[in-house]
Amino acid sequence: MAVTMADISKLRTMTGAGMMDCKNALTEAENDFEKAIEIIRKKGQAVAAKRSDREASEGCVLGAAVEGFAALIALKCETDFVAKNADFVALTKSILDAAMAAKAKSLDEVKSLIIDGRTVAELVTDRSGVTGEKMELNYYEFVEGGSAAAYIHPGNKLVSLVAFAEEGAEYETIRGVAMHIAAMSPVAIDEASVPQKIKDNELSVAIEKTKTELVAKEVEVALKKAGINPAHVDSDDHIESNMAKGWITAEDAAKAREIKETVAAEKSASLPEQRVNSIAAGRMAKFFKEYTLLEQKYEGGGEEAGKITVKELLAKKQYTCVALKRVTLNQE
Repeated sequence: MAVTMADISKLRTMTGAGMMDCKNALTEAENDFEKAIEIIRKKGQAVAAKRSDREASEGCVLGAAVEGFAALIALKCETDFVAKNADFVALTKSILDAAMAAKAKSLDEVKSLIIDGRTVAELVTDRSGVTGEKMELNYYEFVEGGSAAAYIHPGNKLVSLVAFAEEGAEYETIRGVAMHIAAMSPVAIDEASVPQKIKDNELSVAIEKTKTELVAKEVEVALKKAGINPAHVDSDDHIESNMAKGWITAEDAAKAREIKETVAAEKSASLPEQRVNSIAAGRMAKFFKEYTLLEQKYEGGGEEAGKITVKELLAKKQYTCVALKRVTLNQE
């Protein structure tokens, strides 16, 4: 029996597969729709296995909020062309809707949810067969509180969530804070809620940066005392270039290298610990001010934007932020 356009269109509606894939599947299955669907699904599994080592760096991120629960999901693929496809975005939304309905608490739970008789994980694999690209659910995050909001930045690459303790919080305020989170990328609500791993890493960076700068200052002083311009000898390439230009002599170049090596070694071994820790503490205070939500200048729109901190805004409204999440597929 010949495969008709009506049959192809019907199978395409059922599976979302391309015209030729549907025609080939129906031909192989001798117009048995159940067998044809299984053929298309197996193709999806084969594509997923074949492209498992590929990088899925594009995709679609969507979020939603209902009363005190908000969630976001990121479905990733290989190309921006597929990420913008209406069917791909629709699949992402259907997964998010299922997660919201179930108030899912983990990515594994989302993957096992059932939509139209198929698990989410199976639907993602099926879609991989349709597009020929690797696809994966990469992020699932949620927040809970008395009130919650989700902000989807235009382009479906960035979503932020926020939850407040209070029920019935003013929509403009909670959405504004969600927009602020998207724009300013805070790592936590306040200093106390910054994960210890981040604190430890930032402190380590602050200490090393402080030591490097203190040593560099001592080297600069020593070079100036020797009558050498520090800017002329700040790297080996610079030294060679400036010798060729006649700006420094070979003798000055040798002296500069010796000073840089000996002074750096000497000062590195004798830096005052208290001073290093004091400067590093100042850097940490700056970090907490710049990267914790409550300390940041509010940038969520409206008359208060840029004039007050988020802490001051929430104090005026008598709101308490209890959770935030932010996921982006953009390079930052």
